[in-house]
Amino acid sequence: MIFVVAGVLCGLAGGLSVNLQGYVSPNLLHWTQSGTLLVMVILGGVGTLWGGVVGAAALLLMQELLSAQTEYFEFWIGWVLLAVVLFARHGLVGIVQSLAARKARP
Repeated sequence: MIFVVAGVLCGLAGGLSVNLQGYVSPNLLHWTQSGTLLVMVILGGVGTLWGGVVGAAALLLMQELLSAQTEYFEFWIGWVLLAVVLFARHGLVGIVQSLAARKARP
């Protein structure tokens, strides 16, 4: 059932994308598109409800801010991703949850 719902939503998103852009580019099927989605989920927090949304917002914000400063913004995003993987196992959502738990302790 979930697979069917996901397929319907993806088909709808693809149809709306074609309607908006007027064409379908082969770049949409390149492996880096799924890699970007994985980076978003890892940044936000794997296995958390809001991890994908937080990761997407963080990645897009970093891309916008860093691309204005340097041509090699992917390099710095890679370092941030590495730091999250090594030091924040549950991503940015996990950091916020642990800070909230510390604050709630007497």
